[in-house]
Amino acid sequence: MKFVDEYRDAKIADQYVKAIAQITTRPWQIMEICGGQTHSIVKYGIDELLPQSITLIHGPGCPVCVTPVDLIDKAIALASRREVIFCSFGDMLRVPGSQSQDLRSVKAMGGDIRIVYSPLDAVKIAGKNPDRQIIFFAVGFETTVPTTAMAVYQAEKLGIKNFFLLVAHVLVSPGMELILSSPDNCVQGFLAAGHVCTITGYREYNEIAQKYQIPIVVTGFEPLDILQGIYMCVKQLEADTTEVENQYSRSVSFEGNKTAQKLVAEVFATAHRQWRGIGLIPHSGLRLQESYSQFDALNKFKLEKGTTSESLDCISGLILQGIKKPHQCSAFGKHCTPEKPLGAPMVSSEGACAAYYRYRQLAKD
Repeated sequence: MKFVDEYRDAKIADQYVKAIAQITTRPWQIMEICGGQTHSIVKYGIDELLPQSITLIHGPGCPVCVTPVDLIDKAIALASRREVIFCSFGDMLRVPGSQSQDLRSVKAMGGDIRIVYSPLDAVKIAGKNPDRQIIFFAVGFETTVPTTAMAVYQAEKLGIKNFFLLVAHVLVSPGMELILSSPDNCVQGFLAAGHVCTITGYREYNEIAQKYQIPIVVTGFEPLDILQGIYMCVKQLEADTTEVENQYSRSVSFEGNKTAQKLVAEVFATAHRQWRGIGLIPHSGLRLQESYSQFDALNKFKLEKGTTSESLDCISGLILQGIKKPHQCSAFGKHCTPEKPLGAPMVSSEGACAAYYRYRQLAKD
């Protein structure tokens, strides 16, 4: 295949749906771990095409969604400083912190907040504004970490002293293990995030598959990718095998991108990380290595400890763990909308609530 529309061919999709139905003999519950896959599933109605015995569960694969309230509050405090130019991806501006405040409201009150498409843009801004302090809100899974690492590496080589990170990077596999180790776990198979694996490869998933006796299929994001991934996963489930397979072979290799991995390892180290709505997951995040700690915004700017709070009406934690679906929230589409969100999954481009609101507002149990 050469063009994207070939990955959306309705006739081939129908063939996959029929093939999945033919090999399915009992109920199975499969989790797609990536928010990009969730949006494709809901947009194209993939879950509604499958046999009723196959349930797709939406996982916590939205890094914006799992960024803890405490870090959002810190971002708001930093962005409010007059000497700061705060750089961020657009999704983060509408994520609510405590008392429903967000970065967008800080910008409306005069804060110098700039939407960038790469952390390297923030380095350029730092070079052009030596009298200001530039902070980049580093959010994302392993996919975006290499560009953040490169930004820090460049800033260090160029001798830029006014560039800093507020680090909120998280790692996928510890989140998968948390779900699988839960006594309430109902996931029987995983569709792993293809874009993450372009960087990391999928070597580390072998241990998870064997430890929890669960099939894992590295899967892309187009409808045919997802249907093929589901077919491969169901085939394993029916055969009672627990292997790691690669559906997304056009982009993913077993070893991943070693050059990117080497750069990330030089700049970052693993750290325990709080996930919004879920809690502390050991070794699930990143922090700057001591040799690059001068770029840590929390080292540069001392912030007072405050109290954090989330909406009691928001069930985003249950949604991120795959326990509930967005339309099962009493606030969905009523008290919680993209314009006035109670939680991050309603505003992120990878959030499950945003997908349901955009493509399936009338969804029912």
